[in-house]
Amino acid sequence: MLTKLSVRQLLAVAFAALFALVLFLGYQQPAYLWLLVLLVPLQVVYWHNIRQPKHSILRNYPLLGYFRYLLESIRPELRQYFFESDLDGKPFNRRQRSIVYQRAKNVRQTVPFGMQTDSQATGFEWIAHAMFPVHIPSDDLRVKVGSSRCQQPYDCSIYNISAMSYGSLSKTAVTALSAGAKLGGFAHNTGEGGVSPFHIQGGGDLIWQIGTGYFGCRDSQGNFSEKLYEEQVSHPNIKMVEIKLSQGAKPGHGGILPAAKNTPEIAAIRKVEPHTTVASPPGHSAFKDQFTMLLFIEKLRILSKGKPIGIKLCIGNELEFERLCQEMMHNQIFPDFITVDGAEGGTGAAPLEFTDSLGMPLYDALAFVQTMLEKYKLRDEIKVIAAGKIITGVDIIKAVSLGADICYSARGMMFALGCIQALQCDSGRCPVGIATQDENLYKGLDMADKRVRVANFHGNTIKSTIEVMEACGFDSLDSITPDKVFRRVDSGRTVSFKDIYFSETNAGNVLNANHKLILN
Repeated sequence: MLTKLSVRQLLAVAFAALFALVLFLGYQQPAYLWLLVLLVPLQVVYWHNIRQPKHSILRNYPLLGYFRYLLESIRPELRQYFFESDLDGKPFNRRQRSIVYQRAKNVRQTVPFGMQTDSQATGFEWIAHAMFPVHIPSDDLRVKVGSSRCQQPYDCSIYNISAMSYGSLSKTAVTALSAGAKLGGFAHNTGEGGVSPFHIQGGGDLIWQIGTGYFGCRDSQGNFSEKLYEEQVSHPNIKMVEIKLSQGAKPGHGGILPAAKNTPEIAAIRKVEPHTTVASPPGHSAFKDQFTMLLFIEKLRILSKGKPIGIKLCIGNELEFERLCQEMMHNQIFPDFITVDGAEGGTGAAPLEFTDSLGMPLYDALAFVQTMLEKYKLRDEIKVIAAGKIITGVDIIKAVSLGADICYSARGMMFALGCIQALQCDSGRCPVGIATQDENLYKGLDMADKRVRVANFHGNTIKSTIEVMEACGFDSLDSITPDKVFRRVDSGRTVSFKDIYFSETNAGNVLNANHKLILN
C-alpha cells in the first residue's frame, strides 16, 4: 500500500517515473533530454545518501534532509533573529546539543568569543577553580558498587546509559547503545521493558531494570517469578539489577503497552501474551512497604548469587524515604545502590501534570538522600546514582558535589545516536530512527557508526570531567565538595551549594533531626 511506503521508496518510484518520462519525451523531442542534466545528479545524490552511514536524516530523507542542514548552516547572527537562539530550546538548548554532537563525532569541542550566558542573572552557577591545578593520572573514573552483603561487586564508570526500553527505542538504537557501552567500557540500563536480544547483541555491560510489570520475570498472572528471574539474571552481561519504584518524568504513574504494539517479538521479551494490552501498574505487587521491599531486595541478591541490587525512585514524600532509611539501619538490609531520578528527567510520553508538577528536582533530591544516608550511617554501604539532564563534565561534578557517586544520561546518549530533539518520541515517527518501531525509519540508523559516537561521547565527557576536576584542584571524586560550587541567588549575591542544600535551615526543610524511629 502507498501508506506503507517510506520517503525513500516514494522517491525511488518518483525518480524511475520521471526518468522514464524524460526518455519518452526526449524520444519525441530531443530538447527534453536536457532535463537529464538535473535529474541524473539528483539520482546520484539520492543513491549516495541512502548508502552512507553517517547521517540518519539523509538516509531516511535523502533529499529533503538537506533543508535541515541548510537551516543549521545559517549564520549565527541571522539565526539569532529568525530562528531558535543558542540558549533557547527546551528541554536542551542548541549549545547543549551541539557539545554532545561534537564530542560524539570527536570534532572541535571549543566555543569562540567567550561566555554567552548572563553571569549576573539569578540562577547562574559556577565552580571555584584552584590557583594551583592538580594532575589526575588516570584517564578513567570508576566506582565500585557493592555493599557488605554483595558477593559480585561491579566496577562501574561514573557515567552510563540511563534506562530506555526496547519498544520505546528501536532495535537498531538499542543495539548501538549496548555496542557503544562495550566499546567505551561503561554500563547500559535496559529500562523496564526487559533484557532484549538487542541488548545482548551489542555486548555491553547491562543494568537490568525491573519495573512494576516484572517484564522478563513475570508469571502468567503478572506476578514476579523467581524461576524466570533466576534464569535471566544469570546472564554474564547483566552486572547489576535495578528495581524501579518511580521515575522523575512521571512518578507514581504506570504505563500501558497497547495490543497493537505487543508484537510476538516484544511479548517474548516481556514474558506476556502477544497482541494483548499489558498494563504496568503504578505500584509493585511483590512488596507493600519499606520492610517487605528490603526483603525483596535480599531475595533478588540471593537469587542472583550476590550481584548488586538497587532501587530507582523520584523523591516525593520525604517521610517515606526516612522510614526506609530507618528500616535499613534497624534490619541491616540495604540496597547496594539508590538511583535518584530528578523531576526534570525525560520520557517518551507522560501526562503533562506528572511531567511538570510531580516529584523533587534532582539537586534537592540528591542533597536530601545524602543527608538521610549520613544521618542513619548508611552512606558507606550504598552508592548513589544521579539521573536528570546530566550531559557535561560540569553537570557530573555538580551532581557529585551533592552526593552522587555515579551518573546516568538518557537524552545525552540519544543525542550521541543522532537525536535532533524533534519531540516526536511518542508518535512512532522519530525522523532519525531512534524512538520508533517503523522499519523504514530505524533502518536509517547505522549501528556501526553510531556505536562509535556513543563511545566517543562517553569518553570525551569523562575527559572533560577530569580536566575540570584538575582545574578546580579536585584530585579525586571524594574531594569534590558542595562549598566549591556556587549559584547566584539574586543581584550581587552568590551562595554555595553547601549553604543552599546542606544548611541547618534546609536540613530542617528536608526533615527534623529529632524524628523518632517508627518501626514495627
